[in-house]
Amino acid sequence: MKGKLKVAMLVEDGFEQVELVEPKKALEAEGATVHIISPKDTVRGWQHTKWGDTFDVDVLLDDANVDDYDVLVLPGGVMNPDKLRMIPAAIDFIRAFHNAKKPIAAICHGPWPLIDAGVVQGKTMTSYPSIKHDLINAGANWVDQEVVIDGNVVTSRKPSDIPKFNEGIIDIIFRKKE
Repeated sequence: MKGKLKVAMLVEDGFEQVELVEPKKALEAEGATVHIISPKDTVRGWQHTKWGDTFDVDVLLDDANVDDYDVLVLPGGVMNPDKLRMIPAAIDFIRAFHNAKKPIAAICHGPWPLIDAGVVQGKTMTSYPSIKHDLINAGANWVDQEVVIDGNVVTSRKPSDIPKFNEGIIDIIFRKKE
């Protein structure tokens, strides 16, 4: 399986940089090919309270095909998921992963666009506490845990949960592929 997995990381400007960089490194260490996907050619990360680095986008959202990927990862940050929620093609991309029963992993505010994609109803999930009520109002069972795996959806709360988040993603990928 090493080297055969393809992972899509969907982002807009303002993603929490560590929530992209660390899962990307962990997945690549497992042999996955990871593509940054966005509506734009380059995106800027956010580092806690200031702009972070600029990243080249591997595949433009309009050119991305869900059939080419095994897993979707949604980093958080406040700006990034808020922008993604307003982009119909991003919501369609997320919904297509869900409809194909492919794993989706979201951390911090990353679960926010899952609401718009219709993914959260009946799922047990976690997130950054400020979107707890948004998830509950959309039909999720919100819990305060480092990582939650419910079916094909992996969620975590914040950057300090990244090690458990990475384990959850890797667990669901290997469990799904076995």
